[in-house]
Amino acid sequence: MYTSQTNQLIDQLASEGQFLLLSRRSSELFTAEKDPVEFTLSNGTLVHIVAPGIIAFTPEEKGNKAIILSSGIHGNETAPIEICDQYVVDILTCKITLGHRVLFIFGNLPAMDKATRFVDENLNRLFSQAHSSASVNQNAYECARAKELEEAVEQFYNAPLSNKIQPANATPQDDETRYHYDLHTAIRPSKNEKFAVYPYLHGESHSKEQLSFLLACGVDTFLLSGSSTTTFSYFSSRQFNAHAFTVELGKVQPFGQNDMSRFTAVNTTLRQFICGEPLISKPYNNDDMLIYRVNQVINKHSDDFVLDFSDDLPNFSTFEKGALLAHETGAEYRAQYDGEAVVFPNANVALGQRAILTVVPTTLD
Repeated sequence: MYTSQTNQLIDQLASEGQFLLLSRRSSELFTAEKDPVEFTLSNGTLVHIVAPGIIAFTPEEKGNKAIILSSGIHGNETAPIEICDQYVVDILTCKITLGHRVLFIFGNLPAMDKATRFVDENLNRLFSQAHSSASVNQNAYECARAKELEEAVEQFYNAPLSNKIQPANATPQDDETRYHYDLHTAIRPSKNEKFAVYPYLHGESHSKEQLSFLLACGVDTFLLSGSSTTTFSYFSSRQFNAHAFTVELGKVQPFGQNDMSRFTAVNTTLRQFICGEPLISKPYNNDDMLIYRVNQVINKHSDDFVLDFSDDLPNFSTFEKGALLAHETGAEYRAQYDGEAVVFPNANVALGQRAILTVVPTTLD
């Protein structure tokens, strides 16, 4: 039996759907020290609140997919947060009915409030146990949060091994296909506005079906990672064999200042996907998209690291072979190919972290 306060909270969520707002303003309502909040909506959907900013839904008629939509891993990347927040509102108020199990993660709540990328540590560099590394501030909010997010992903994908996501009498989900779309926006403008990073697959084949799905979302550019990383999408891909991507949907804007018409395709397609509705996507064709492979990962090793191009240079800007990209004490970094492009350049990262990614065009067989 819940307390009257918890029952009031459930009634409020079911009538207003403002889970993210309550997570930000009154996170103590959903902390691990309290009894977990679990209830069923009028359409039979089971709601399980894992922690502040983490909420799972199991529809009465479950499909064959386990889907994670994460946003706000960087607190100032607001468009994906607003998209996912509206999904959660519409699910809680029964305006839409899901066709599959879905876990929504709103990552860095304090950074959202501060309108900053992070508070102490870059959350998207702390997965796959990197939050326990001696090289990061163990007292940082982001370290504890990364561990909490890892555990939530594991519980969700492994349900019903844990009854925190589904009732103890739930049937096994061995036939589910796992998906994780980690939604972001980029610090700087991009020549290719919407693009996705495909985590390193350790020799497994890339899914052309997934590339076609993301193309239907308006994402036409893909970076094929060539090494292990500590990003959220790589964690889900490597540890749980999920179809996982870091999806960049445009440029950072403050809350309420996004032109949501620019996100119509991704908003509509993801909504259809989680609701189990028919999807319209073209058969895979290399000519429909731009595919790059990562060529150089340039890390910052000195405080005097400098980018040798303009701070407002768009992502995917290209350079001639030999062009100086960046320098620091004891090192210069140059383009190795004609047409080599830069992505995510940022000189203001911590020592040892990636300051530039360079990519060159490729295709899939």
